[in-house]
Amino acid sequence: MRFPFALISSSVSFGLNSSSRLTSRHLYPLSSKSQRSTLTTFFNWQPPMATAEESLRRALADKQSAVEAQGNAVRALKAAKASKPEIDAAIEALNGLKLEKSSIEKQLQAAVSGNDGDAALSREAFRQAAVNTLERRLFYIPSFKIYRGVAGLYDYGPPGCAVKSNVLAFWRQHFVLEENMLEVDCPCVTPEVVLRASGHVDKFTDLMVKDEKTGTCYRADHLLKDFCNEKLQKDLSVSAEKAAELKHVLATLDDLSAEELGAKIKEYGITAPDTKNPLSDPYPFNLMFQTSIGPSGLSPGYMRPETAQGIFVNFKDLYYYNGNKLPFAAAQIGQAFRNEISPRQGLLRVREFTLAEIEHFVDPEDKSHPKYSEVVNLEFLMFPREEQMSGQSAKRTRLGDAVSKGTVNNETLGYFIGRVYLFLTCLGIDKDRLRFRQHLANEMAHYAADCWDAEIECSYGWIECVGIADRSAYDLRAHTEKSGVPLVAAEKFLEPREVEKLAIAPVKKELGLAFKGNQKKVVEALEAMSEKEALEMKAALESKGEVEFYVCTLGKNVPIKKNMVSISKEIKKEHQRVFTPSVIEPSFGIGRIIYCLFEHSFYTRPSKAGDEQLNVFRFPPLVAPIKCTVFPLVQNQQYEHVAKVISKSLTAAGISHKIDITGTSIGKRYARTDELGVPFAITVDSTKDVTIRERDSKLQVRVDVEEAASVVKSVTDGHRTWEDVWANYPHHTSGSADD
Repeated sequence: MRFPFALISSSVSFGLNSSSRLTSRHLYPLSSKSQRSTLTTFFNWQPPMATAEESLRRALADKQSAVEAQGNAVRALKAAKASKPEIDAAIEALNGLKLEKSSIEKQLQAAVSGNDGDAALSREAFRQAAVNTLERRLFYIPSFKIYRGVAGLYDYGPPGCAVKSNVLAFWRQHFVLEENMLEVDCPCVTPEVVLRASGHVDKFTDLMVKDEKTGTCYRADHLLKDFCNEKLQKDLSVSAEKAAELKHVLATLDDLSAEELGAKIKEYGITAPDTKNPLSDPYPFNLMFQTSIGPSGLSPGYMRPETAQGIFVNFKDLYYYNGNKLPFAAAQIGQAFRNEISPRQGLLRVREFTLAEIEHFVDPEDKSHPKYSEVVNLEFLMFPREEQMSGQSAKRTRLGDAVSKGTVNNETLGYFIGRVYLFLTCLGIDKDRLRFRQHLANEMAHYAADCWDAEIECSYGWIECVGIADRSAYDLRAHTEKSGVPLVAAEKFLEPREVEKLAIAPVKKELGLAFKGNQKKVVEALEAMSEKEALEMKAALESKGEVEFYVCTLGKNVPIKKNMVSISKEIKKEHQRVFTPSVIEPSFGIGRIIYCLFEHSFYTRPSKAGDEQLNVFRFPPLVAPIKCTVFPLVQNQQYEHVAKVISKSLTAAGISHKIDITGTSIGKRYARTDELGVPFAITVDSTKDVTIRERDSKLQVRVDVEEAASVVKSVTDGHRTWEDVWANYPHHTSGSADD
């Protein structure tokens, strides 16, 4: 079953997901120039070219005006006591206009709701059917259910755990093993100083509003987004101009300041959803869970909002472990925590979730990739910022063309985009509902060179599931500045080079007399100064003789006198170039990927009797929670013995499986396992050979008992396809195969 999607909001057609921060793109402020550009764009915006929906809205407004005018004409004729034929003709014309208006309303409703008549279930009905099945079969359920649960927290049940484990195992195979990455596992509890350096403490916020009477909290942008979507989808009387305005608000939602967001909420009369009470002005709320480390409570910390910082702070040791060579990549899978204001959308927005992140460190002067040729010819949907701004749709594009034209900033970024595409499609994500959307200029952090999101279309619209960003050298520089430890790499020259260099020479004797046991920390801080800082200090020392200097490892300013440091420019011979590496960061929201996989895999088909629809998950064997089931056709001691023999063979081959010896019909047992997404079923109806049934085609082949496990393993491991099996084994026809 495929259900239609209506591109009804700019958050869908533009692909903006203000809620997703997998790459922390909202963490750091825009430059003032970018902010001015954003505000200019917002207030000087003009509606784009008319779409089919806008044309229908204009036509509906025109027809409504015609109906009102004709209604007035009928009333005037009646008031003037015109002849009956004349009044009847006017009424007939009015009824004709009403029919035309009704027809346009139906077309507009189809355009905004995505329902093409009775061709498919609405996306809401599809989602509900899928979620009901997932929860009933324990793929996942609300956490602490017997206590009425906690919003934004979910438990994975047995099949959900298996799917998640399989996805992560493939992620390790596809990235960590194939790319020779260095995997680390860092603590979830992070000291405040680390997250202050990264910017999370000050800027990892969402705007929140409160019900002024009950104190209930809501995310401000969610309320505005819901209002706009509700008007666009359900209020057919909205004019084309108003609809365009609402879409523009959705498209610029990420850019609105607290004041602008509050003004829009007041302008549209938005109130608390549950009580209809007035709302407070929006204000920032930090999304991190705060804690303290140790019993004294004097060492503040946070539950990490992402796994990346653990990799950045370990760069120096990882670089050494890698033989002091670039490029190299470090990877981490782990839990992250965000205290969402109003979690919703099931697994798409939760307070504790699994991230899989890669930090690929590369020389900023050479962002080529040795394996780029392996992905250069891949073609898939790409959505560059220019097409987004002009109102176009994503187009199938050859990756090599996007890189060579400069649409994708560099080869390494392009390589990871290609590898992410292969990863997602191998998992079972529909390639026609997967696109790579480039961040708009006003989404980009000021330090980022380029950023693309892998977005997957599901019943909630386009959802960002992977962020692939070139973050330049921002993170390592931030931690270098805060810690005083240089997180740098070096390129050794074949021949020494003469360069003009700023020399910073701390006078250790004078510093020792002044700072005693803190001398080393002051020396390290002086030596870590940037050229700009050093020249400013030199000028201040020459004019004043003394300057206040902040030493981050001491957490305070110290007085530096002219006799404590020598700063000068001199010609030096260099044997190496020392630099801060750039970082290419693919960041995977595992829960989001899994939920989209659930939806892309779910469909229904009629039962054998045709009296009900049976649920099926078409998981590829790679991620299926159970690879195979073993069914004795009837309760028979010999058949059950054969089933146990096959079970031992499957266990020895490492194939997850389940034996079902219940007395229910084989058709019902097939239906139960199809609903769990089990790709293969072995039915024991003989002591010599058995049938193997494939889930989606329901085709069966006959295989010797001794071969059954090896056939299933060869297909689940990807060494052969079901088509190969079908072509090489005798076919089996049985009514029991049809559910």
